[in-house]
Amino acid sequence: MSIEPDSRLTHHHITITAVALCMASLALFWPGTAMYDTVTQYQQVLSGVYDDWHPPAMARVWALLAPLGPGATPMLVLQLVTYWLGLGLIAAALARIGRARSGAAILAIGLLPPFLGWQGVVLKDAQLAGALLAAVGIIGWWRLARRPLPRAMYIPVALLLAYAVLVRANAVFIVVPLIVTLAPRPAHPLAKLVASLVAVVAVLGVAPIVNHQLLRAQPSGVEATQALYDIAGIAARTSDGNTIGLTRQETATVIQRRCAKPFFWDPLGDDANCGTTMARLRALPTATLYLTLASAALHHPIAYAGHRFAHLNSTDRWLVPFHWPSAAPPVASEPNTIGLANPSAGARAWEVLTAMIVETPLGWPIAWIVVAITALAASLSRPRDPIRELATALLVSALALEVSFAALSIASDLRYHLWPMIATAVSVVLLADRAPRRRVLMIGAIALTIVICSGLAARMTLPLPPQSYAGMLG
Repeated sequence: MSIEPDSRLTHHHITITAVALCMASLALFWPGTAMYDTVTQYQQVLSGVYDDWHPPAMARVWALLAPLGPGATPMLVLQLVTYWLGLGLIAAALARIGRARSGAAILAIGLLPPFLGWQGVVLKDAQLAGALLAAVGIIGWWRLARRPLPRAMYIPVALLLAYAVLVRANAVFIVVPLIVTLAPRPAHPLAKLVASLVAVVAVLGVAPIVNHQLLRAQPSGVEATQALYDIAGIAARTSDGNTIGLTRQETATVIQRRCAKPFFWDPLGDDANCGTTMARLRALPTATLYLTLASAALHHPIAYAGHRFAHLNSTDRWLVPFHWPSAAPPVASEPNTIGLANPSAGARAWEVLTAMIVETPLGWPIAWIVVAITALAASLSRPRDPIRELATALLVSALALEVSFAALSIASDLRYHLWPMIATAVSVVLLADRAPRRRVLMIGAIALTIVICSGLAARMTLPLPPQSYAGMLG
């Protein structure tokens, strides 16, 4: 039985509203906020020399769009248009099947400051969210109406998903589960899992070829960062340097200088901190470096698990202090001399509001993870229909990315969790036409209460962290 009340809203009203919100967002955030990563990428656009530290696919697209406008504005338009296109298509599709209020709720999700605030910053995470939402919106427009996706739509969907995979190294853990879950074959959950694992490995193998040969990006050594971070994390929890690839002196330095921080890997790349300590390992071939990490993890599984859990807690923002850094979008662009301007006063005010909201559970990925698990249980318990198919695919993609952070993550920025948070919010609205089973709802509510209460307790008792990048480096 539907819990959707009657409404006079139609999908035409929803469409007009989505267009208006897109235009208002562009006006608010124009000409776009530039972070350090943004400045680096734009320098590559201007010079025509690319490397793979930041996604070369984004820089190449930027170069193609550069004639359309100065600075970051073409990319701001791209990420906001795709963002509202995706949300607008999902919202209009719901209105078209008699769920106009749910459609309005989808648009309201797009206005949540932690989501829209980051979408006003020109960077790969916002590009990823926009591309994914646009692809899902196109699929949802037809699937929610119980119609097959027209063959002509395969091309834009494929292009959007391919761009999403290339614009972030870990996006493969989003896109592959999303596609495999939506695909009618294979049908068995175990077969889908196997297909996903095989596809993930294949994409990880092909992506460097695309980046280096097709997009002609120079290798930067970025692939070494995960191994260096984990080896240092193990070293910080054991003094047996001989079994982790470091000398005893290097291990002692890692411990003394506190090189392994749960928050991020950055001290290990900074020569003024710990970069020189890891220089010998950094010079190793990538395969050798990861074999060294595997050996260290096997010799010290508890140290490795402790290091990974500490980082997972940090990036999921669970048992951390108030004002854990890198949650709110910047209020001004990174200082530069290449024409990347500051946003308007309205955008700065919006980001100030965002900074307050991300301190609440709305800005805690761990809370969204609990909601996603609960929503997935509710989705799988309902009869098969287009709503269940789309919501399940969104939730599986969200949780797959979060699971990947247990082993593959080196920083705690909230923006890395934008897709899981947005996908979860959209899924909850999709599933709102049926009341979930009481047991599922109760278990989810209890788990969420425990997470929020323990998170609040940590924030009230732990000392405030440094509020500058240099301070976090130590």
